[in-house]
Amino acid sequence: MIPWWVLAIAVFGTNFTLWGLVGLLRLLDSSAQKWWPRRAGRSVSGSGVVVGRHRYRQRSGRPVGIEDVAVLMPAHNEELVIVDSIQAITRLVPPENVHVVSDGSTDRTVELARGCGVNVISTSRNVGKAGALQEAIRRFGIVGRYRVVMLLDADTHVDPGYFRAALPLFADPQVVAVAGCVRTTWRGRGLGAVGTLVAFHRQRIYTMTQYLLKFGQTWRRANATHIVPGFASMYRTDVLPHIEVNPPGLVIEDFNMTFEVYQKRLGKVGFTPSAVAATQDPGTFRDYVKQCKRWSLGLWQTVRLHPPRANLFTVMLALLLVEMLASSMMLVLLPFVALVLLVPELFAGALALPVFHDVHAFVAGFATLPTLLYGVVLPDMLLTCVVAVLQRQPRFLLFGCFFLLLRVVDAAIALYALPGAWFSRSSGRWRSPGRRVIDPSGTPTR
Repeated sequence: MIPWWVLAIAVFGTNFTLWGLVGLLRLLDSSAQKWWPRRAGRSVSGSGVVVGRHRYRQRSGRPVGIEDVAVLMPAHNEELVIVDSIQAITRLVPPENVHVVSDGSTDRTVELARGCGVNVISTSRNVGKAGALQEAIRRFGIVGRYRVVMLLDADTHVDPGYFRAALPLFADPQVVAVAGCVRTTWRGRGLGAVGTLVAFHRQRIYTMTQYLLKFGQTWRRANATHIVPGFASMYRTDVLPHIEVNPPGLVIEDFNMTFEVYQKRLGKVGFTPSAVAATQDPGTFRDYVKQCKRWSLGLWQTVRLHPPRANLFTVMLALLLVEMLASSMMLVLLPFVALVLLVPELFAGALALPVFHDVHAFVAGFATLPTLLYGVVLPDMLLTCVVAVLQRQPRFLLFGCFFLLLRVVDAAIALYALPGAWFSRSSGRWRSPGRRVIDPSGTPTR
């Protein structure tokens, strides 16, 4: 018989526990530095900064400012949201710093972007997001003209305090990338009940992974995170020549760029929950499943592409993948186990059926209904309560009983995508979910 607390650990996650504790140490370390400030160790030689095995030029002794940031926005058929997103970012950075690359768009994306007074180019054909980024970095001369580049999705709104929180992280010369803190938008999008549920489920995932994983993983003393998400994150332009932005066969680029940073020892990734940007997550269950398949496939493809190394990043990634596989298999089996245990409670004569009796006896040898209640259902509800408190949003509690079902869906997708990483190749072309125009009366909420 599996103890209920073993299931609870699997539901909550040993990685969440481990990195959550590291995150607590980071908070204590930050508080201590306010009282006993000290300079971070750095090696400066000549006109450059040495990080790992690489030397990056130091253009100026002054801190990175807004004028040093190029915003690079790849777009494919984004006429519904492109103007709104450009207007939002040009409130924070000069329009001449914003660069849009239309990747084979067949709608009015190019026309609308040019009307906003920003820099716009088009690819000759649909080459995918990574291919469009690679071409735009070259054609706009991003590396030679700017110190930092922000990769910004065309459906994303950057909060006013994003740069104020994120740019100081580049004061540490070892930090070569800064991951944005994502939140989903749901107000004003006209979402139905299922779309709203999906949005809140995705925000629950964001909250858990960012506060309990990424915050600890990006502590300067133990820096190793599996992804710098491509929706609104920044890189030093000096490291871009060392990163293969568009390797063939990958469906998405952000996992690969993060792996390249760590596996090539280019530097560290910075993260603060205060650097927030809001993005549109899928508005239908079908689009959600399609996007999750793409993300899961992208992760497994990137794992296949990068052999393990003797470093902290590989150890962190191995722990994450082992737990993901184990918890995914447990969650996929959960509905079957629950059904087998529940049927005799509803239909007393079910145990008289020979085949069902044997199946029930086998399953009951591992779990009972109280075990599932205390080890799976209640811990998952507790996670929802924690997220509701962190986000100051009681509405999460209204959807609490449905999140576990969506976790089962996520687990099935993760397992389904695994073989594809070894037996299929991807073109990288866009398969984005449908966009929605946001009603001005509806504002993004946390």
